[in-house]
Amino acid sequence: MAKVELKQPIVEEISGAIKDAASVVVVDYRGLTVAEDTQLRKQLREAGVSYKVYKNTLVSRAVEGTEFEGLREVLEGPSAFAISADDATAPARILAKFAKTAPKLEIKAGVVEGTFYDADGMKAIASVPSREELLSKLLGSLQSPIANLARVLNQIAENGGAADAAVDAAPAEEASAAEEAPATEETPAADAE
Repeated sequence: MAKVELKQPIVEEISGAIKDAASVVVVDYRGLTVAEDTQLRKQLREAGVSYKVYKNTLVSRAVEGTEFEGLREVLEGPSAFAISADDATAPARILAKFAKTAPKLEIKAGVVEGTFYDADGMKAIASVPSREELLSKLLGSLQSPIANLARVLNQIAENGGAADAAVDAAPAEEASAAEEAPATEETPAADAE
């Protein structure tokens, strides 16, 4: 009974950490050197991602009945947990990038915004740009048409004579088109009378 009481605060800590999490990624960290582990923790911390090692049984209890319950199937062997409350793709991106230089690090699975993904799914999630990158691209695509319009208007202003000639030519074309159109319309009307 005493062991259960000692473990309860840790289960509550895990529950509190994942309660508002946007994503949780489970990794097998066996084989990482101390230097590699320190570097990984630093990168995750800088991105606002919590990274901790918990006992699988305690995590299993903490995720029971939550949207993270799917993680129970990968809780074998040593497991570390990267938890992010803000950027849902940050843990997967950082861990996948780090795994390229430290092949011993293995992403087991994860839950991102309520959906369970296996190791392959997490690799796909890792390729999704961050929210800031997506907003930057959106802003760039919104500014592009405005910048193009500004350039066109600037060219028209600089070449004022060419713009005036185009405006003068447009009414002349409309007038000649109008003169031709009535002739074809009047012919059928004249035949009807």
